[in-house]
Amino acid sequence: MLIFEIVKKIKFCIDTDRIGPDIPFTHWMLHYKSKMRKLCSKKFKYFAITADFRSGAYAISCSNICIGENVVIRPLTMLFADEFAQIVIENNVMIGAGVHFYVNNHRFDRRDIPLIEQGYYPSKDVIVKEGAWIGANSIILPGVTVGKNSVIGAGAVVTKSIPDFCVAVGNPAKIIKELK
Repeated sequence: MLIFEIVKKIKFCIDTDRIGPDIPFTHWMLHYKSKMRKLCSKKFKYFAITADFRSGAYAISCSNICIGENVVIRPLTMLFADEFAQIVIENNVMIGAGVHFYVNNHRFDRRDIPLIEQGYYPSKDVIVKEGAWIGANSIILPGVTVGKNSVIGAGAVVTKSIPDFCVAVGNPAKIIKELK
């Protein structure tokens, strides 16, 4: 019985559309560059040859996530795509540790139904354009596009799209500066 459960868990880890510390039979591969590249190239919709996915990071619905050139996904970062929406991180994007990306959110419209039973709003793509910088522990919510060479301050909660060449900070994130 125990052997059967171990084999079942190994098969799940290999076949599942996710990467993270909760998937132990593939997570170890993230500690070795060649194994990390092989795993990520297999799992992600697109994973550039110069991208890096560090151990301790999570990706859900990898088949709907694209990671561009010179992008490092650091520990505690969470990429939550689903079958209806994707996350696209273009080339040369800097991402601090602990950043969360979400393509959907729980419904909370009705008073007559417990929140846990209300389901989800429709999923929306998240796009981070070339050269952007996302500060540590930021949260990027569904439908957000972070513009080219824009900066998101550490800890910001980005609820609306940020145009190109802007600096946005806070909760909710607000533009405080345009880059020249």
